[in-house]
Amino acid sequence: MITVKDVQHVAKLARLSLTEDECTQFTEQLDKIIGYFDELSEVDTTGVEPMSHPIPVVNVLRDDKVVQTVSREDLMEGAPLKEGAFFRVPRIGE
Repeated sequence: MITVKDVQHVAKLARLSLTEDECTQFTEQLDKIIGYFDELSEVDTTGVEPMSHPIPVVNVLRDDKVVQTVSREDLMEGAPLKEGAFFRVPRIGE
């Protein structure tokens, strides 16, 4: 059974300010919700496998494949400024 004190405690944790009418209303609503969970606990689930999703979930991401990359020399050819094997960029800090 949910009490008004329980609702006030949860509201305080959530940093909500509720009126007395709201506390009463939410107490009744939460009590009904908990009642629905009590009904669910009465359902016979013998032989039902535990699951995280009601339908099968498959990975929709692509497979990782090795591809040819651009060589360092080709990249460095397009650099406006370079220093050895590195790009040279303007200094931005002191």
